[in-house]
Amino acid sequence: MACTTAPHTPAGGPVDAGRLQSLQQQERDTFIRRHPASMAQAAAARRHYLFGVPLHWMRDWPSPATLAVERAQGVTLTCADSLTYTDFCLGDTGAMFGHSPAPLARAIAAQAAQGLTCMLPSTRSVAVGEALQRVFGLPQWQMALSASDANRFVLRWARGVTRRPVLLVFDGCYHGAVDDTLVDMDPATGRTLPRASVLGQVHNHAEFTRVVPFNDLAALEAALAPGDVAVLLAEPALTNFGLVPPHDGYWPAARELCRRHGTLFVMDETHTVSTALGGYARQHGLDPDLLVVGKAVAGGLPCAVYGFTDELARRMTQAKEAAPDGHSGIGTTLAGNALTLAALDAALTHLHTEGHYRHMLAVAAQLEHGLMQRIRSAGRPWTVTRLGARMELQFMDHTPRDAQDVRDHAQSELEALTHLFMLNRGVLLTPFHSMMLVSPATTPADVQRLLDVFDDLLSALA
Repeated sequence: MACTTAPHTPAGGPVDAGRLQSLQQQERDTFIRRHPASMAQAAAARRHYLFGVPLHWMRDWPSPATLAVERAQGVTLTCADSLTYTDFCLGDTGAMFGHSPAPLARAIAAQAAQGLTCMLPSTRSVAVGEALQRVFGLPQWQMALSASDANRFVLRWARGVTRRPVLLVFDGCYHGAVDDTLVDMDPATGRTLPRASVLGQVHNHAEFTRVVPFNDLAALEAALAPGDVAVLLAEPALTNFGLVPPHDGYWPAARELCRRHGTLFVMDETHTVSTALGGYARQHGLDPDLLVVGKAVAGGLPCAVYGFTDELARRMTQAKEAAPDGHSGIGTTLAGNALTLAALDAALTHLHTEGHYRHMLAVAAQLEHGLMQRIRSAGRPWTVTRLGARMELQFMDHTPRDAQDVRDHAQSELEALTHLFMLNRGVLLTPFHSMMLVSPATTPADVQRLLDVFDDLLSALA
């Protein structure tokens, strides 16, 4: 992990609001002029899709219309207007190893000709299980189609084996679309609150979910003390509020607190598998009871896995055998299908490799260094925080400590301008915040392209 903080320099103070608004309008006009095909598709798609997109999140890109992608290969996107982009978003981690890597494409094509799904184990199941243990360290595994599903199933197992009702999460965490985790913390009282943005809520998840600030061991211990917490579900670093890294020594202490209070310790590595081969938990020897990996684990095909210890597998088996016959509420028909197993086998063999991570981390370090040089030269009170191949450009003068720290320093208009400005010049960042991800296909030339555009942005803001 590398965390770099730019010193506060008065010469590069806050960007003038009027200047921001003027630049944003210029960039919107540029997008509309250069993207007639994407604009036309966005208008036509409204006849068939809610908000004009297959998934309503896709409308959240800060551009006048959602970019329509014709082709994605390596780190290059080609849009409907035949413009190309160097992709540092990479499907918000889903395409972490690049778009359509050749070994993955071959494996999917070959399996598609032999069968897609049977609700029976593929003959490659044993090899995939061995590969999962080799890469991530845990011996026992189950599959799902997304990390959201995997986290739901993990919560059921955890409550089933501990016979405890409460889930513990961190303020600002991200665990997919799991209802129990879509809650907020009242910063004044520490109480768990329903999240106002969640649609169709009828259950009060605050009754069974406890939220604490990240990096606060005293708050964590107080939340565990009643003895009713089944599981701590945690990302190694907060990734939904930019990137908030753990303090030194935080996780070993947190793990020991969980063990002392009989709470299962779960690491959700869906966004942090880019840290190192096998993820953050394995690199740092955190020894979780369960591990969840989604999005990139099978190269971007819908797939997630959750692994666990032999001791926990024994307890899970006992819980299942003690329950009445019927649906456990865990699993879906397509989980573990033959096509997904083929893709996962290829990804674990050809994508999750030491060589790929060496390249990714080296190129990511070059990008971090280049950004920090420019931030310091411009005197901007901004920060770059890096975790392996993933990093965030954060418009604050220190590495964030927790989610509230990020909220207190949020500059959403500057984030939106940064994204659209760079998109109009052929560089794609993650839309929800300024995340950049480096893949095995990312080259120093790609990094230089981003840095050149960043130079232009700093000049425009001056």
